[in-house]
Amino acid sequence: MFLRNIQLEREKIESFGSYPFSIPVIKDLDEIEITAPVTFFIGENGTGKSTLLEAIADKCEFNTAGGGRNNVYEVDASASALGDYIRLSWLPKVTNGFFLRAESFYHFATHIDQIGGAHAYGGRSLHHQSHGESFLSLFLHRFRGKAIYLLDEPEAALSPNRQFTFLRIIHDLTRKEDCQFIIATHSPILLGYPDAEILSFDDGEIRSVNYEETDHYRVTKYFLEHREKFLEDLFAEEE
Repeated sequence: MFLRNIQLEREKIESFGSYPFSIPVIKDLDEIEITAPVTFFIGENGTGKSTLLEAIADKCEFNTAGGGRNNVYEVDASASALGDYIRLSWLPKVTNGFFLRAESFYHFATHIDQIGGAHAYGGRSLHHQSHGESFLSLFLHRFRGKAIYLLDEPEAALSPNRQFTFLRIIHDLTRKEDCQFIIATHSPILLGYPDAEILSFDDGEIRSVNYEETDHYRVTKYFLEHREKFLEDLFAEEE
């Protein structure tokens, strides 16, 4: 584990009335202790988890449109508004790693083609693979030891079976190659990774929760066990 602490430099902020400082969890943030090699950020859309993950990537000098330190290309609106206002504490400091934005992965794949880098991803252009295959090619061929990986909704392109494959990749990289992961996700499968820390951004604060406490687990479990009643109640609300 490398990244140990994230602090908001509140003294630098002139006003908490504008984005991203108006987001409740950012407005009330002092610091976050990172206590596990695999940490998940969870919460409803708009709660600030992706904003904070992007700021960490910016502070690591990764391309905030997706990529590592050496992936230089431009995508509109990829600049972090929060990166200049956080401080990261490391033990030890690492510079290797990658920031995955599922929503802008297409641009990263184009960048790899433009620099002739397909050979590093299994020998095939990421554009010539399915969305899920291209994600797994990234995880299998680009991710290596002594690095930190910041992933924003990596499940977006992965089927349930491929998510289990990804869990094995995380396991191998953390146990055998000394990697650290911080992952923003909505996936109840990924959240089941053993001994991970889950930080919830819901209810205006960042707090550690158990897997069974998450809506991802509870809602999915209830749906699978009571599918017909769940859907009956859901559709009745529209009538």
